[in-house]
Amino acid sequence: MSSVLVLTSSALGDASISNQLVGEAVDRLRAGNPGLRVVSRDLGANPIPHLTADSTAAIRGAEPANDAQLSARHLSDELIAELKAADTIVIGAPMYNFGIPSTLKAWFDHVLRAGVTFRYGENGPEGLLPGKKAIVVESRGGLYSEGPAQALDSQEPHLRTMLGFVGISDVSFVRAEKLGMGDVEGALASARVQLGKAVEATRLAA
Repeated sequence: MSSVLVLTSSALGDASISNQLVGEAVDRLRAGNPGLRVVSRDLGANPIPHLTADSTAAIRGAEPANDAQLSARHLSDELIAELKAADTIVIGAPMYNFGIPSTLKAWFDHVLRAGVTFRYGENGPEGLLPGKKAIVVESRGGLYSEGPAQALDSQEPHLRTMLGFVGISDVSFVRAEKLGMGDVEGALASARVQLGKAVEATRLAA
């Protein structure tokens, strides 16, 4: 049985375009694999705590010295276990002020752990979670995949870097763009075509 980890991060709940498209991605994956195991985290509704002095110490590998550090270590271990168990990761990432939501960044802050999900070797950093696939659904008010605003995109390059850092390099990006420019239905139609291709590629690789 294959397993999917689903991460949504929009603050808009049911009104979120990225959440909607992530749900459609999961439905399509389930249609091709009725026994699919799905683990979901709504980081927008139930955010991971942002880093503090205690959580940073625990995630960096120090032995927990107090309850706050112990709690942070347990949370990091739980999130990493979910990531390790997944064959595919589906991420919903709306663009907020040219980047990703801080709630999604907090999740990455807890799973990027030296010696656990990556390590430093003679040739630099090496991801320890290879062989996984990721589908990343991005929602954007403007057009950032090409044209003059592309230089302002701190969302997709950041996500590609962080996923690659733990060894996840097989990433399909689904972009719902120009949502704030008057043609939401057109943007959704384009995103759904991309989504179909991303899901099909995931099935073929399984």
